[in-house]
Amino acid sequence: MKAVRYVQAGQPPEVVDLPTPTPAPGEVLLRVAGAGVCHSDLHVLDHPLFPGPFTLGHENAGHVAALGDGVTGWKEGDAVAVYGPWGCGRCHTCQTSAENYCEQHASLPSLGGGLGSDGGMAEYMIVPSPRLLVPLGRLDPAAAAPLSDAALTPYHAIKAALRWLTPGADVVVIGIGGLGHMAVQILKALTPARLIAGDIDDEKLAHARALGADHTVNTRDSKRAVEEIRGLVGARGAAVALDFVGAQPTIDLCARIVGRASRLTIVGLGGGTLNYAANKPPYGCEVSVPYWGSRTELMEVIALAEAGRIKADVETFPLEQAVDVYQRLREGRIHGRAVLVP
Repeated sequence: MKAVRYVQAGQPPEVVDLPTPTPAPGEVLLRVAGAGVCHSDLHVLDHPLFPGPFTLGHENAGHVAALGDGVTGWKEGDAVAVYGPWGCGRCHTCQTSAENYCEQHASLPSLGGGLGSDGGMAEYMIVPSPRLLVPLGRLDPAAAAPLSDAALTPYHAIKAALRWLTPGADVVVIGIGGLGHMAVQILKALTPARLIAGDIDDEKLAHARALGADHTVNTRDSKRAVEEIRGLVGARGAAVALDFVGAQPTIDLCARIVGRASRLTIVGLGGGTLNYAANKPPYGCEVSVPYWGSRTELMEVIALAEAGRIKADVETFPLEQAVDVYQRLREGRIHGRAVLVP
C-alpha cells in the first residue's frame, strides 16, 4: 500500500510502498477514505518530537476493513472517524473520554496515529483499540476526516467558553484557516454572540463572512486592527478571543481587545508568549490553552455535521501529492482543509 512517511526532522515526507498491515488481537484495520493535512504536521516534520519513521496523518476517517480477535461491536464496512489523541485508556481522564488530557501522556510512546505511531496518510491504518472509533452515520468519510481535529479542537475550546458567549457579547476569532473556519461555523451554531473574524488574508476574511461572521478585520497591521476591533466592541471589550495562530502579534492583539472578566483562548502553535502585567490582560480575564477535545465531544461534532450545522471546506488531493500539499500549507495556499485520499 502507499503511505506518506515521516523519516526524520527537517526532511520532507516520503511517499513509499509498505505491506498492508494485519490487525492484532484487540485492533481494527481501517480502510482510509481521507486524512486531513494539519498545520501541526509541520511541527512534526520540522522538529524531533517523535522518533521516525512512521506514517503521518492524525485526522482520519474511513471504513472498517477487518477486526482483530476479540473486537466486537463493529462490522466490516462501518463508516467511522478515528479519535486522534491516544491516551493510556486507563487513567481517570481517559475513562471520562478525555484522552486529550491523559495523565500518563509523558510516558506514552506516542500521542496518536501520525504523532509517533502510524497514522492515516495511507491506504490502510491500524487503530489500536475500538474505543477510538466514532460512527459517522450518513457523513462521507473523506469529507468528514477534518471533523476529528479541525472541528473537534475549536469545538472543545468554544464549549468551555460558552458561559461568556451570551446575547450582546462579542467573540473574536483570529486565524480563519483549517480550525478557524470551523470555529466560525460552530460559534454561529451554538451561540448568539456577535462574531468578529480576523486574518491577514482578505480571501480568508471573505470566507469568514460567507460562513456567517458579523464583522471582519484584516490583522496585518496589528495596531490598526486593535483600534478597529476596539471600535466595534467598545469599553466592554471582547468577551472571548480565540487565537488559532498563536504567534506573538496575534497573542498581543488578543490580550489588548478582551475586556475584564473575559476569556482568552490560545489554540495556535505559532510560538508566541503571553506577557503579563497589572491589568494586561485585563483583570478577571481567564487564559486557556486547550488541547484537542474529548471522544464525547467528537460525537457531538459529528452530530452537528449530520444536522447540517457545520461542514469542513475540503480540498482533496491524492496521497502521491503529499509533499506538494505540505509546501502549499507552509505558504498559506490552502483554504479550508486539505485532505489526502488514497
